Amino acid sequence: MRTECIAIQGNTPGTRVELSALHYGEAGSGPKAYIQAGLHANEAPGLLAAHHLRERLAALEAEGTIRGEIILVPAANPLGFAQHLLGSHQGRFALGDGVNFNRNFPYLLEAVAERVERGLTNDGQQNRALIRAALHVAIAEVVCIRPAEHLKRKLLSLAIDADTVLDLHCDGEAEMHLYTLPSQVEAFAPLSRLLGARAVLTSTESGDYPFDEAISRLWVDLARHFPNAPIPEASIACTVELRGEADVGHSLAASDAEAIIGFLAARGHLAQEAQALPPALCEPTPLEGTEALLAPVSGLIVYHRQVGDWIRTGDIVVEIIDPTGGDVVPVRATTEGRLFARAGDRFAHAGKRLGKIAGKVPFRTGKLLSP
Repeated sequence: MRTECIAIQGNTPGTRVELSALHYGEAGSGPKAYIQAGLHANEAPGLLAAHHLRERLAALEAEGTIRGEIILVPAANPLGFAQHLLGSHQGRFALGDGVNFNRNFPYLLEAVAERVERGLTNDGQQNRALIRAALHVAIAEVVCIRPAEHLKRKLLSLAIDADTVLDLHCDGEAEMHLYTLPSQVEAFAPLSRLLGARAVLTSTESGDYPFDEAISRLWVDLARHFPNAPIPEASIACTVELRGEADVGHSLAASDAEAIIGFLAARGHLAQEAQALPPALCEPTPLEGTEALLAPVSGLIVYHRQVGDWIRTGDIVVEIIDPTGGDVVPVRATTEGRLFARAGDRFAHAGKRLGKIAGKVPFRTGKLLSP
């Protein structure tokens, strides 16, 4: 294993933070996988899963089992780790400008399309190599000012040519769930089954360029941009939501790490037989069909329904209680589906997201992810 230490300029003169990338296997000798945890720095389940993954990958490397290269970034946001306000860890947004650390990644479609337009051929494999070379040039030329922009550029440069990309996150209180492109659902079906996902949310464009889409959607858009050239979906990417913020323990993390190892084997990144898959626990649903329950007023949050419950249209999922005046405002579902996530705290401001219901019927447009 080779450890790559990458300096990222800090927020003030004379300060910097360090990003560590762990490289297993041999680059260029086979397929490439990239896994990162902690892009939202206060989300602990992924950090612990990565801790178990580094031990498993080291053992697999010693056995000579790794095909090609696997990169693990066990703590992807050293900037966010340093952000504490009044004793509370603020790892989701950059405090300097309020931008979500998992939004606004560089989207390289135009820069890459301009570079490859005259070199594309009728050979999909040649086009893949041409595009990946252009991607590295394009990401190196992205202009960065803020520290978070430098961090995002470096993370993307580590993953931009990977065949398989996993971004480990969690929600407030939640069941295991995944986000990916509709065209990549089948590729991630083994991961969904091994992890026991209870929701798989799909969208080609969820809004604001999160990390996974900055990698995977690019190939889809390039194929649309050049309809007469064979362009494969060379990089598949998925956001893995490892339950809720409080679901942190060695047993869960070790199980999640083993599921990821099993998925890497199924994808051909490991020289071992793919294991038998358990049955799927859910069907994929469109992210456009996911209802985000919002608080119409501020007040105390009291849930009527638990994570995992099946919700029908009109059901009261949660109440908002005004602790001063005593008013009680019910929040009802307007769609039918599984309540797969809800807020981790119990006081709402008006407009706060209270829960997410995975519905089958698309009805939303625009930006589909939470801020």
